[in-house]
Amino acid sequence: MGPSSVVKFLTALLTGLLINAAALWIAVEIVPSAVFDGRFVDLLAVAFVFGLVNVFVRPVARLLTLPLALMTFGVFTFVVNGAMLLITAELTDTLEFEGGFFARLGSATLAAIIVSVVSVVIAKVLPDRE
Repeated sequence: MGPSSVVKFLTALLTGLLINAAALWIAVEIVPSAVFDGRFVDLLAVAFVFGLVNVFVRPVARLLTLPLALMTFGVFTFVVNGAMLLITAELTDTLEFEGGFFARLGSATLAAIIVSVVSVVIAKVLPDRE
């Protein structure tokens, strides 16, 4: 892995973090019960934690909920993504979802859908680095 490969990797990592942060910001602006109380640096920290949760927790959660995902033809995957965002909110001080548990899970699921759509749109708009 040469210096050029390291630079490409770090650029992709930073780009992904910024896309994730932008998508989270847009989701918080759209979902009424999603509250972000922080600065840009805090948003980057939330995006970083969200990325870590998606890397380490999401695969286990998807495996455990595979029967439900199959029975619902994949729709339950949206709930798993919402749960990952809810876990992120619990791990950070600046992001929260208001309401009871199911209201919070519903809001987090809606926010996760928005994050997914916005992330794909931003990634498609950005020029390819290869």
